[in-house]
Amino acid sequence: MTTPVSASNLEALRGRRVLLGVSGGIAAYKAAIVARLLVGAGAIVDAVPTRGALKFLGTATLEGITGRPVRTEVWDDIDRETHVALARHADVVAVYPATAHTLARAAAGLADDLLTTSLLAATCPVVMAPAMHSEMWHHAATQANVATLVQRGVELVGPTVGELMGGDRGIGRAVDPDVFVAEVAAVLAPVQQDLADRMVVVTAGGTREVIDPVRYLGNRSTGRMGFALAAVAARRGATVHLVAAPTHLPTPAGVQRHDVLAATQMHAVVMGLVDQADVVVKAAAVADFRPTVVAAHKIKKGDGIPSIELTRNPDILAELGERRRQSATQRPFLVGFAAETQDAEANGKLKLERKGVDLLVVNDVSASDAGFGVETNRVVVLAADGGRVEIPLASKELVAARVWDEVVTRLG
Repeated sequence: MTTPVSASNLEALRGRRVLLGVSGGIAAYKAAIVARLLVGAGAIVDAVPTRGALKFLGTATLEGITGRPVRTEVWDDIDRETHVALARHADVVAVYPATAHTLARAAAGLADDLLTTSLLAATCPVVMAPAMHSEMWHHAATQANVATLVQRGVELVGPTVGELMGGDRGIGRAVDPDVFVAEVAAVLAPVQQDLADRMVVVTAGGTREVIDPVRYLGNRSTGRMGFALAAVAARRGATVHLVAAPTHLPTPAGVQRHDVLAATQMHAVVMGLVDQADVVVKAAAVADFRPTVVAAHKIKKGDGIPSIELTRNPDILAELGERRRQSATQRPFLVGFAAETQDAEANGKLKLERKGVDLLVVNDVSASDAGFGVETNRVVVLAADGGRVEIPLASKELVAARVWDEVVTRLG
């Protein structure tokens, strides 16, 4: 299931000016569908295809759909408008598809055609749908460009796994037009205060279990997903308590932060907050085990290979689930995360039942573009009521917003 396109979803597009960039990939033909959906929602659409896009899609098609002239060059109509006028008037810039070349030019701040000039001049939100072959998507240069764009606030939607040009299959397919248009509308929509008067607890980051004064057992979590969840909840009106394991990330605006080091400390803080919480989101990567004995001084390698005995840490999420089962109020609403490296969804379903949560967010952290240490994520949200929602690759803030949508729907 993907984000549905409905009148309510698209209302934010009515009367808004959309600069629709189209770059030169095979998915350019689907930009006509994107344009049709935008116009159908009441948007004013100015299409700016690149020279490469015109190999796949003609200006007559875009002009026929949008009812507006298509500009392709910086020098077009220069007597009437400057080359930055389109970006200046736009409420949002939407690029579908965004090829590896277009992502690279945007990340480098180049302005060698009308589309990249518009991107460089834009002060409005920018939404892009990457599309390319798998090898190009996985290349370190592309991933660096993606990270740069996301850090600058560009919303990336996709790519997904599917059929590619030449009969290949893999990651790199552009998201469907309706999914893309729904995300463009979401970026323009006013932030709903649908979490007002709710108290939310979010855990984030990777706990550290001390071995000696120098070393610890840890994991690769940076806390970005949890911090994004906390930031989005605060913007939507919630009172947010963020229980954060060590991370360099700044505290999101409007969020009360509780810094912890180890799993036992996180357990103590969460249990101290849970009675007042309406929602608990366990996005932290919590260590399952800790050393039974912590060495008072640094362990020296000259003393031989140490034997470290481990003790099981408290399972915070399972304890919350059991606590709620014994409660007459069935509070708080519980959201868990499952970081998997194989059979992700199957393992997620087992964890959903075992932990007794309302929602479980499953992500494959073995993917190079999702999970730990990157700015983007793709997840599947499994619900105790049988619901299942796929959230395609997007910035962690956008993924966080979709997760909160699922929570709000069930909070009533």
